[in-house]
Amino acid sequence: MKVSGYSGVLAAVLAVLCGCTVQPAGGGDAKGHSPVHIGLPHGPAPVGTAPTASPPTASGTTTPTARTPSPSAVETVPPHIVYTRGDTGTGVRELQARLRQVAWLFDGPTGTYDDLTAQAVAGFQGRRGLPRTGETDAVTWQRLVRMTHRPGKWELYLMGGQPAAAPDPRCLTGRVLCISKTSRTLRWMIDGRTVSMMSVRFGAQYTPTREGVFHVYWKSRHHVSTLYHSSMPYAMFFSGGQAVHYSYDFAARGYAGGSHGCVNVRDETAIADLFAQVRNGDKVVVSW
Repeated sequence: MKVSGYSGVLAAVLAVLCGCTVQPAGGGDAKGHSPVHIGLPHGPAPVGTAPTASPPTASGTTTPTARTPSPSAVETVPPHIVYTRGDTGTGVRELQARLRQVAWLFDGPTGTYDDLTAQAVAGFQGRRGLPRTGETDAVTWQRLVRMTHRPGKWELYLMGGQPAAAPDPRCLTGRVLCISKTSRTLRWMIDGRTVSMMSVRFGAQYTPTREGVFHVYWKSRHHVSTLYHSSMPYAMFFSGGQAVHYSYDFAARGYAGGSHGCVNVRDETAIADLFAQVRNGDKVVVSW
């Protein structure tokens, strides 16, 4: 039976309003049901049902439904870098001092993030299953902090490099070797002006360096101690057998050791230059 007249118009209107599909003549079932099939718009899918693909497009293809990316597809946030090559300062000194505590660094601390520091960090990271970047990220830093103690002042400046204390007032006139036990430094001063500064080490507990005002009375470039049979290059004697001189032990061990009362210098270039400038009779001030 064909749709015609009023029935045909009604079917066409319903097709526009409801999105129905009109089957052609002869397309009905054998039971004589109306050939007009009304397709009602679909409501939202019930909660908990899986999403379906989008309806077919005019070209007959299907637009895939957007999916949530898997965790592996999400961009990884780069780690926060705390210290890296070229950084300087007290924070880097602390890093180096902590690396020394766990025997991954044997140089410094210097306060400069150099290649040796990067190699030590990479070794520490590799031993603990962390990426061997050589850069100190937050995870590496936290792991290192948990394994070590906060370094003290002389661990941070084990091999020198600390700032000098203000000069003693007795150092402000004339030519003076101005030595501070508080900051462990020596200033070479002329008329109140600091010409050079270097880190120094003093006598141990039972052989302390004497304090006071003295004068250089003898210089000995290649001196060897007659009492301890140890080398004392660039020695500048100021009080009995006590002298300012270069120390191989200080250069190697830093403040982990001590002298027999002398003022040790670990920078050979610096003391060689100082030795060339100092004269017999120049003042020496040793103070706290």
